Amino acid sequence: MSVRSSLLAAAVTFASLGAAHANGLRPIEGLSINLGDVSGVAYCTVEPDGFRVVTTLAQGAAGTPIRFVTVLAPGQRVVVSTPYQAPALEISRKGR
Repeated sequence: MSVRSSLLAAAVTFASLGAAHANGLRPIEGLSINLGDVSGVAYCTVEPDGFRVVTTLAQGAAGTPIRFVTVLAPGQRVVVSTPYQAPALEISRKGR
């Protein structure tokens, strides 16, 4: 299963090992993430150096939020996972 999201002509892909549908993602638009006990949101912006992806996750409503920020150039990817058997989240940039 995978959740895939594209950003205009150049695509940023959010793949959750285990989801079964696809969603379109536009700059600044949020994408919900569920990694079992950990959930949150991700969004991206187009920057001069690449696509800036901001992911914020927390365990439940009372958990301390953790923010992960990365700038992806074409062909780059990053994987966010938890130590549990929940699916990992892969964020990749395809295209220009």
